[in-house]
Parts: sequence; C-alpha cells; structure tokens
Amino acid sequence: MSAYKAPDFQERQALSKQAKEKALEKLRAKPPMDPAVVAERLAAAERREAAAAERQREKIAAKEAAEADKIAKAAEAEAAIEQAAKDAEQAEIDKKAARDARYAARKQRK
Repeated sequence: MSAYKAPDFQERQALSKQAKEKALEKLRAKPPMDPAVVAERLAAAERREAAAAERQREKIAAKEAAEADKIAKAAEAEAAIEQAAKDAEQAEIDKKAARDARYAARKQRK
C-alpha cells in the first residue's frame, strides 16, 4: 500500500478544468424551458406582486383611517371638555345671579 501523495498544482488545475467542463456539459444538456411555462411563472409572480401591493395599500389605508379616527376622537374629547367648562362657568353665573336675586329680594323686604 502506497502512502498518500498530495496532488501538485498542475494536477489540481487539471481537475478543476475537468470539473468546470463537466458542469458546462451538464448545463448544456439541460432541455430549454418552455416559453409557456416561463410566461406562466412571470404572470404568477406579477399576480403575487400585485396582491402584495394591494395588501400594502390596504394596510396604509387602515392605518390612515385609524389615525383619522384617533384625531376625531381627540377633537370630540376636547370639545366635550370645552363644553363642560362652559357649562361649569354658566352654572357659576347662574348661582351668582340667584344669590344676587336673593340679596336684592332681602333688601326689598327691609
């Protein structure tokens, strides 16, 4: 039994060239793709891209609608706070008017 002999540069180069030639021959032996199959694959890819774009548009629209709803709710809450402040102010005015009326009535009786 002989000892292992490491291949030298020329042997490695020859093996590499043979491997490349074998791969090229294998590639050349492969039958060409049917144009109908290629067209179908392209159409399927376009449909997937269109569906993805539509989902993205729907997602953006939903996000914008949620943001608009949030803004509307904030405006509603702000309006409610303003109305509550106005109501409280009007209640104070009414209480003062009633107190003044009682005072005036008391002065009239004396």
